Amino acid sequence: MAQYNLLTDDERCQLFGIPTDQAALIRHYTLSPEELEFVLARRGDRNRLGVALQLCLFRHPGFGLRDQEVVPDEVLHYLAAQLAVPMEVYRDYGRRRPTRLEHSQEVAKRLGLRSSGRADMPLMVDIAAEAAWSTDRGVDIANALMEGLRDRKIILPAPGTLERAGATGRARARRLTAEALIAPLTPDQLAQIDALLGTNPDLGRTPLAWLRGFPEAPSAGNLNDILERLDHIRRIALQPVLADAIHENRFRQFVREGAVAPAFLLSDYGPRRRRATLVAQMIDLESQLADAAVEMFNKLVGSMFTRANRRKERQYQGTVKDVGRLMRLFDQTLSALQNAHDRDIDAFDVLDAEVGWWTLMKAKPEVAALAELAAEDPLITATEKYMTLRKYAPAFLETFTFRATKTRDPVLSAIEILRQANRSKGRVEIPASAPMSFSHKKWKALVVDGRKVDRRRYEIAVCATLRDRLRSGDIWIDGTRNYQRFDRYLLPKSAVPTAAAKLPFTLDAHAYIEGRTRLLDWRLRRFERKLKRGALKDVELRNGRLHITPLTAATSPEVEPLDRMIDDILPRIRITELLTEVARRTGFLSAFTDLRSGRPHDNPNAVLAAILADASNLGLERMANASPGVSYAQLAWTHDWYMREETYGAALAAIIDTHHAHSFADIWGQGTTSSSDGQFVRTGRGRGGQAAVNAKYGIDPGVRFYTHVSDQHGSYRSVVISSTGSEAPYVLDGLMQHGTSLKITEHYTDTGGASDHIFGLSHMLGFRFVPWLRDLADRKLAPIGSANQYPGLKDLMGKPIRTDAIFECWDEVVHTVASVDAGTVAPSIILKKLAAYRRQNRLDLALQEIGRIERSLFTLDWLEDPDLRRRCRAGLNKGEARHFLAQAIHTQRQGRMTDRTLLNQGFRASGLNLVIAAIVCWNTIYMDRAVRHLRSTGVDVPDRLLAHVAPLGWSHISLTGDYLWEQAAQLSTDYRPLRLQDDILATAA
Repeated sequence: MAQYNLLTDDERCQLFGIPTDQAALIRHYTLSPEELEFVLARRGDRNRLGVALQLCLFRHPGFGLRDQEVVPDEVLHYLAAQLAVPMEVYRDYGRRRPTRLEHSQEVAKRLGLRSSGRADMPLMVDIAAEAAWSTDRGVDIANALMEGLRDRKIILPAPGTLERAGATGRARARRLTAEALIAPLTPDQLAQIDALLGTNPDLGRTPLAWLRGFPEAPSAGNLNDILERLDHIRRIALQPVLADAIHENRFRQFVREGAVAPAFLLSDYGPRRRRATLVAQMIDLESQLADAAVEMFNKLVGSMFTRANRRKERQYQGTVKDVGRLMRLFDQTLSALQNAHDRDIDAFDVLDAEVGWWTLMKAKPEVAALAELAAEDPLITATEKYMTLRKYAPAFLETFTFRATKTRDPVLSAIEILRQANRSKGRVEIPASAPMSFSHKKWKALVVDGRKVDRRRYEIAVCATLRDRLRSGDIWIDGTRNYQRFDRYLLPKSAVPTAAAKLPFTLDAHAYIEGRTRLLDWRLRRFERKLKRGALKDVELRNGRLHITPLTAATSPEVEPLDRMIDDILPRIRITELLTEVARRTGFLSAFTDLRSGRPHDNPNAVLAAILADASNLGLERMANASPGVSYAQLAWTHDWYMREETYGAALAAIIDTHHAHSFADIWGQGTTSSSDGQFVRTGRGRGGQAAVNAKYGIDPGVRFYTHVSDQHGSYRSVVISSTGSEAPYVLDGLMQHGTSLKITEHYTDTGGASDHIFGLSHMLGFRFVPWLRDLADRKLAPIGSANQYPGLKDLMGKPIRTDAIFECWDEVVHTVASVDAGTVAPSIILKKLAAYRRQNRLDLALQEIGRIERSLFTLDWLEDPDLRRRCRAGLNKGEARHFLAQAIHTQRQGRMTDRTLLNQGFRASGLNLVIAAIVCWNTIYMDRAVRHLRSTGVDVPDRLLAHVAPLGWSHISLTGDYLWEQAAQLSTDYRPLRLQDDILATAA
């Protein structure tokens, strides 16, 4: 059976076994009145129970009652209760095999079933092949095969026969998909595909390895290297529509395999499979390279203006003393003029006497220079880096075909002018009629000097404008994934009504605005009355400005002794033993499946070591050196073929769900609230992946691990983001895409995670967004209508809500929110696209105005409800506490990541988050046991104190040293004993 390599033992039990959980018993084994009548017509209780059992087992799983079948007591008890017979009578059923066979035939006839035979094998293979057209997962194929036979009223054959048919069908599907992918290729294309695996003397490696190893650190040379690789793939002339010949899942399977398989392994594949894998890899790699080129172009152009602004800031800082001196001179001049005016005497004489005319004339050039510096546009300073732009911009503009909604878009016309100028030999002037629709209107005056166009400034202005419009989706490039037309990220319009019906707000724009208007008006008037009466706790209005008294610590002094008491009796454990035990209790290792076969790893220690290598920042080679029995080759193979974003996510979900289901986790919360925050992690000097320098964190480049933590301390999602970008776009990603059983309804962030767009989208997606805003007192409330309706709040009111903007774009808002809710597009993609618009577009404005309504309502909640402020602070504190544990784990190489690709940086974040979740899960289990013990000995351990004892301690865990995986695997599967007082004394002695 195992030779067919279709199912794991757990999957066999799941598919072929008799279910025992209550939900499955009700669904599959509840007898209808007609079935009861048929069963009760038998003579004797044992025959009635036996026939009922046969009938139910034919229905599910579908094999009937097999010889030597051990029927679970739960099933017998459930059926016996329906028949009002004792379940013990089953022991006497079927002692005569003919009786069982006779009943089996009667039941099969009643259900219209027939037995399967050899003649059905082609049918089974066809069913399996059809299922395998879209997936390689054995459990999905076997399940589809069983359903197909049930639908055709065929009694399921032996499990071995099902697996054999499923494996045969999968092999056929693999062959057919490979043939479909390469069938349209010409002999020349096939020759170029085959050549990817041969060593190229000029490259010093295979073309495949060269193509895969494209640089990510932004520089002119690296951008040209990416464009060269892109040109190499385009010369093969593989059309993206080739992917449409097979199912998307199958294509992604080829892509994933091609991305990790080394050239020597691909060379061992059969010609069909090898070529199909390489074709899929090249099609996907073309999109990757295109995205990487555009992203690097955006960074390089953006850095020109960033440097220009920084230079301007440095120049400002360098003139601080001069500005102070000149301002004092200006003050003296004003005083002299005022003196002359008051005394009605000649102002010039007084000015000359008190200040000095020549003193003023001497300062005039300095004042003019400062005024010029203040007025200087970054475009002028960026022009100094024009020659750097010339190293990559011509090749970039030539490589891509840019598209826009308008056929005669002025930016596209400007790009064509630059292309023509770049192709011409010698210096070419930009015509005065050239389009000048730049991101900033004032740039036109800077570009045109009289009647002559400054080419340097023009080219930089065009590239900067192109950058902004590519980021917003206003201009797009076919063949990319991250720079498509904006509406391609959304649901098809035909699918919107169905998806929108599930949204938690009315779809009628007038009803929506009317409802929010009534609510906001009522809340503002109530707040006005409370503020006037001084009825707001810790909030008052002084001199037109709100003052909020800071929260005081709510933690009892009894918490710290209790924390120490619990920690003292927790078992001491190595991190290897902890991960092994958590894997056994949660089953998370089964999520790490082979990329090709979908089967779990046959060496769990290698998977655990690879996870810890990511989490600790130790790396695979050093982890192998510290792990007896696990080699570097094993770890490298495991990391390539088993560690993926989806497998890390599934493993994390298994841990979080187990932790969430544990009764002790309810001490900290119900899993309905969470917080998110970023943690800076230093990287190497190279700026690959998301690495960037943020002066807030020092001079070293780095990234942020942006993590979501539940109220139960479950760290349920972590992603890598830039250290310089906003955190706000990623808040909703975690809430929408975590894949766990948590049902989050309220979410907390600090100021960096807040924006009006997040307020609006959170509300429309059914989440309560609660950020801790440092500048809340300076933010204005937004009324719907005139602010004069609330005279007591005049100092707090800002611009009225533009309901006209919401009405105008309501359909687009619903379309966008429905697409996010349906999972068609990540919220971060939408938010970053909208944020990239230099000039606010209609959808951006509408979402912002909806967000201003929700921010105003939130502000009123915040000011009126001290408990909300306290919950938010407590939620954010849980995230901060998690950061300390992360720092303790991620210590190798002084906590500095050397990975230069976003993919590997993501593995580091995922490994770290999974290990933290495992520690929290293990601590929760043993804290529960420790508390039970303390209470059994008469110690008072109230839940109100336990709520402040976090499962984030690590003093009892040995995080470093030799990693003895084999020893950990051989330990008892029982719970570890607590360290009771006698044990502690014995250890001390």
